[in-house]
Amino acid sequence: MGISKFQKFDSKTTPIELAKKVLMIEASAVESIAHKLDESFTQATNLILHCKGRVVVSGMGKSGHIANKIAATFASTGTPAFFMHPAEASHGDLGMITKDDVVIALSNSGENDELVVIIPLLKRLGAKLISITGKPRSTLANQADIHLDAQVAEEACPLGLSPTASTTAALALGDALAIAVLDQRGFSAEDFALSHPGGSLGRKLLVRVSDIMRQDKAIPTVDVNASLKTALLEMSRKGLGMTTIVDDKHFPVGIFTDGDLRRAFENGIDIGQTMVKDVMNIHPTHIKHYQLAVDAVELMEQKKITSLIVIDDQGFLVGALNMHDLLIAKVV
Repeated sequence: MGISKFQKFDSKTTPIELAKKVLMIEASAVESIAHKLDESFTQATNLILHCKGRVVVSGMGKSGHIANKIAATFASTGTPAFFMHPAEASHGDLGMITKDDVVIALSNSGENDELVVIIPLLKRLGAKLISITGKPRSTLANQADIHLDAQVAEEACPLGLSPTASTTAALALGDALAIAVLDQRGFSAEDFALSHPGGSLGRKLLVRVSDIMRQDKAIPTVDVNASLKTALLEMSRKGLGMTTIVDDKHFPVGIFTDGDLRRAFENGIDIGQTMVKDVMNIHPTHIKHYQLAVDAVELMEQKKITSLIVIDDQGFLVGALNMHDLLIAKVV
């Protein structure tokens, strides 16, 4: 590829100006790829969607780094996939591929020796081959079952040498392919979370209120006919900054919090002579035990409160939690 009129060093070009040009060239390359999508992309999506084996993504050099990321994207979105180094394929790693697999090979030139040499072996195995290249008439493009065109007008490198726009375009095309398969498969946010249980996203999509709420004797609870003094002692023992008030069927009829206590003091309430039912909030904010913990966070932020009571579908008290519990669970 020759050096374009843009791709020359200019001592007057500032880093920001150069960065803007790089980003514009790479954005233009991705946009160009989007306009060139055709039926081949649909065929590639269907081939992967109905693959009975794994998706094996391969590439050499910079294309290898892109291939590795594409394999990771497939794997995290419900398509079993892994990266295979093409140089190692000829030295035993080809044994990882079966006839039920789909191989995605990346090479901007489409003539990478390490990839070209294993094409006949892949065909002999019976695996299907999808190529992503910048040369539609290259060996890799011609030998593939399906070719996806990732050709770009120019690289963003001022020398026109370092793979930049071409690798960005290939990465974007690989992501598009993975997301298209995800959509066709009906892959859900919960499915995504199941493959990311250790991350913050996984915790937000998997952790339920029932997983972190205080239960049984850990729930601050007093009878509706209890004194305010008894309620304060219960709040102190359980350390949630609140206590629920329940009837004889354990149905929550109110809540009393630290904030309610401050307001009681402001109103000159005699703690020793007051019943908790006279100062409780009769409309406590609650959440169901099976809801996501992140829903509890949103509810607390919306209501500007720091604790919640937890109920079941019949409305009975089954738990309680506060913002500290959510912080410990790393949901916040």
